[in-house]
Amino acid sequence: MQKELLHAVDEKAINTLRVLSAEAIEKAKSGHPGLPMGAAPMAWTLFSRHLSHDPSDAKWDNRDRFVLSAGHGSMLLYSLLHIFGYGLEMEDLKQFRQLGSKTPGHPEYGHTVGVEMTTGPLGQGLATAVGMAAAETRMAAHFNRPGHEIVDHYTYVIAGDGCMMEGISYEAASLAGTWKLGKLIVLYDSNNISIEGSTDIAFTENVAARFAALGWQTLRVEDGTDVEAISMAISVAKACTDKPSMIEIKTHIGQGCPAKQGKASAHGEPLGADNLAETKKTLGWDLPPFTVPQEVYQATAQLQEEGAKRHADWNAAFKAYEAAFPELAAEYTRWMSGQADLSFLSKGDYWAFEGSQATRNTSGEVLNRLAPYVPNLMGGAADLTPSTKSNLKGFGDYGPENRDGANIHFGVRELAMAAITNGLALHGGLRPYCATFFVFSDYMKPVIRLSALMNLPVLFILTHDSIGVGEDGPTHQPIEQLAMLRSIPGVTVFRPADGPETAAAYAYAMQNGGPVALALTRQNLPTLQASGIDAMRGGYLISSGGKQPDILLMATGSEVHLIIEAAKKLEEMGIHARVISMPSLDVFDRQPEAYKETVLPCAVRARLAVEAGSSMGWHKYVGLDGDVVCMEGFGASGPANRLFEHFGLTVDHVVERALAVVDKNKQKA
Repeated sequence: MQKELLHAVDEKAINTLRVLSAEAIEKAKSGHPGLPMGAAPMAWTLFSRHLSHDPSDAKWDNRDRFVLSAGHGSMLLYSLLHIFGYGLEMEDLKQFRQLGSKTPGHPEYGHTVGVEMTTGPLGQGLATAVGMAAAETRMAAHFNRPGHEIVDHYTYVIAGDGCMMEGISYEAASLAGTWKLGKLIVLYDSNNISIEGSTDIAFTENVAARFAALGWQTLRVEDGTDVEAISMAISVAKACTDKPSMIEIKTHIGQGCPAKQGKASAHGEPLGADNLAETKKTLGWDLPPFTVPQEVYQATAQLQEEGAKRHADWNAAFKAYEAAFPELAAEYTRWMSGQADLSFLSKGDYWAFEGSQATRNTSGEVLNRLAPYVPNLMGGAADLTPSTKSNLKGFGDYGPENRDGANIHFGVRELAMAAITNGLALHGGLRPYCATFFVFSDYMKPVIRLSALMNLPVLFILTHDSIGVGEDGPTHQPIEQLAMLRSIPGVTVFRPADGPETAAAYAYAMQNGGPVALALTRQNLPTLQASGIDAMRGGYLISSGGKQPDILLMATGSEVHLIIEAAKKLEEMGIHARVISMPSLDVFDRQPEAYKETVLPCAVRARLAVEAGSSMGWHKYVGLDGDVVCMEGFGASGPANRLFEHFGLTVDHVVERALAVVDKNKQKA
C-alpha cells in the first residue's frame, strides 16, 4: 500500500482502535481500556506496515506471529482482528466478555481466529514467543535451501510493564539473547503505570539496560503516537539478525481520555459514559457507537489483498521448492501436519525391556526409540539432562551455531523452559518436550495449565518422582505434585511401573492431543512384563485374583511391585487379591464404564490403593469401605530403601492394611 495513503488513514485507524475498544468495554461494564488506547499506535503501525499475514488464512505456515503478552488489553487485538477481516464481526465486539462470545476477557487460542496463544498471566506471552522464534530458526535450518527460503518469518510481541516485572520474562529473555534470535521483536508499551499506581513504587530498574545485558538490541521511541518513529524502529529491529530486539515505546495509558490518561484508573475499569463521551470529543470522533470509518475498512481491505498476495507468492515458491526437493517438501508437510508416524506401535523392540531399571532410564530409551519415527522431536532439560535421561542421541544441540539441533539446553529456568516448549508447539512443525525433577513442576504449574487450556501436544518428563529420591530430602521429594497435576483439566498424567508402561505413556502422547506428564523413578524397578498396550487404557489387571476377588489392590509406578508381592502373601493366607496397575488415572477415567467394571468391579468393596504420594484423588476408587497407603506428610532425608520402610510403603505393611480392609468388609456383610 502506498505510504501516502497509509498516512492519510493513520489517525482514523488508530482512533478506531481506541474507540472500538473503549465502547466494547463500556458495554460490557468490564475490561481494560488503558492499554488499547495507549498502545493503539504501535499496534496499528505493526499490522499496517510490517506484519506479514493473510487474514483469509490465519494459519498460513509462513505468517508472522503476533502475541499480545499483555492479554488484559484483549480489546485491542479484537479490534485489530475486526478491521483486518479475520471474521470477527461487529456483533462479536459488542459481545465482549459475554458467555459464549468470540471475544472473551483475555485472548484464547483455538477460540478466536487470529489469536496465536492464550494470554493473560503476564510475561507468559513474551516467554512463549521465545519458543515460537526458536521454532522458526529450527524449521528454517532444517528445510530452507539456497533460493528456497520457505520458512522466513518474524515473531512480534506487545508487552507491558507488568510483563517486564514478571520473572518469567527475565528467564526467557536471557535464553533469547543467548540464542541470538534475531527475528524476535518485542514492542514494550512503557507507560509507567500499573494497577496500584506509578511503577516507581515497585519497579524502577532500567529495563532497556537489562535487556541489553541479556544480549538484546534495545531501541527507544520517545513518542508512542509517532507512527513513523515506531515504524522506523521496527525496521531497524528487523535489520538486526544476530540479536533479538526490544523497542521501548513511551506511551500514556488511556491516551485520549482527559480524565484518565496517564492514571492507574484507566487500567482495569470502563471509562464511564461521561468520560467516553469526552474521549470522543477529544479525539474528534463524531460517529455512532461501534462504527468504523469507510476509509479504514478500505485501507485494511487493500492491506488484506497485499497479505493474500504474499501468501500466494509463498504458495508458488513452495511448489518450486517441492519440484526441486520433493522428499524434503514431503517431510515438511508431514512435520507441519502434526501427525506422528505410528508404525513403531507394531514393532516388538519398541515394547521390549529386560531387567531392573529406573523408569527415567526406560524413558530415555523410549525417547530414542521414537526418534527415527518422530524426527521432529525437540526438547531438553533445565540443566538436568544427565539425570532426566532426556537427550536425543545423534540429533545435535540447538543454538546459534547449530539451528538444526534437537537438544535444548534450557539452563536452570524451569518456568521459562515450559513456556518456550509451549511456543515450540504453537509455532507448528515440532513435537516438543521438556524435562526436570518432578518436584520442580511447582515452578512450571502455571505454564502447564496454559498448555492444557490451549490443548498443546507438549510432553513433560518429570523424574525423581517420590521419596525414592532418598538423601536429598523433603525439598526434593514430590508428595503433592501428582495430585496437583492430576487436578489440572486436560493434562494426562502417567506414572509407569516399568519399561512397557513407560512405552505406553509415550505411545499415548504421540497419538493424542493435549499435554502429557510422565512421573518417573530415580530408583530401579523390576520389569513386570506387563502389557504396554493394556497400559494405554490407564488401568488394567496384572492378576485377576479369581472370579470374585476378596480385595482389589491398586497402585502406580514403583508401588505396583509392592502390591504384586503383597498379593502373593495374601494368597498364602487364603485371601484372593486382584492386582491392578493404574499408570494413568486420567486415561482410565475416560474408558467406557463396561471396561472400568472389568477392572474395578462394583461388587468388590474391599479396596486398597498404594502410592508414594498424596492420597488426594484415590478415595473415589477405594470408596468408603476401602483404604489408602500413601504419604500423609512430607518425606525425609535418608537412603531410599529406609524411607520406604519408615513411611510404611512395604509389602508387610500393605498386607497388614489389606487384611484390615477385608475384615472390615466381612463384618459389614
